[in-house]
Amino acid sequence: MKRLAMILLLVASPLWAVQPDEILPDPAMEARARDISAGLRCLVCRNESIDESNAELARDLRLLVRERLLEGDSNDEVVAYIVDRYGEYVLLRPTLTGSNLLLWLAGPAMALLGLGVAVAYLRRQSRRRGEAEADAASQALSAAEQARLDEIMKD
Repeated sequence: MKRLAMILLLVASPLWAVQPDEILPDPAMEARARDISAGLRCLVCRNESIDESNAELARDLRLLVRERLLEGDSNDEVVAYIVDRYGEYVLLRPTLTGSNLLLWLAGPAMALLGLGVAVAYLRRQSRRRGEAEADAASQALSAAEQARLDEIMKD
């Protein structure tokens, strides 16, 4: 039972791909590297950060992050350097500026547009249904009215 619990704990815990030879000796610098790596997308695995990915490219990017930190770059400078080389797609959380803002707003805008079209369509259908019922009501004659109309038509 204890072995099963240990195996489940190992499986349930996140597995980091950072190898021991990548870890910086300075804990503060390593923490910065991990923080930066957590925000960068593995270009091979797509939805994993480079900190979680076992791909060779992710390892290269982790090493590049650590190199830039050792050269004295700030966290923002490291991210900017990698974005300049690989494009904004490398960011797991893209910026909300420029064309990205348009992409972020396009989804909700299309949903609102669809909702507006649906409401207009349902209102139009409801109005048509109401008009048809009113026409049918005005066209229906009682038996007495029909008899009187028949009498008038005979004359």
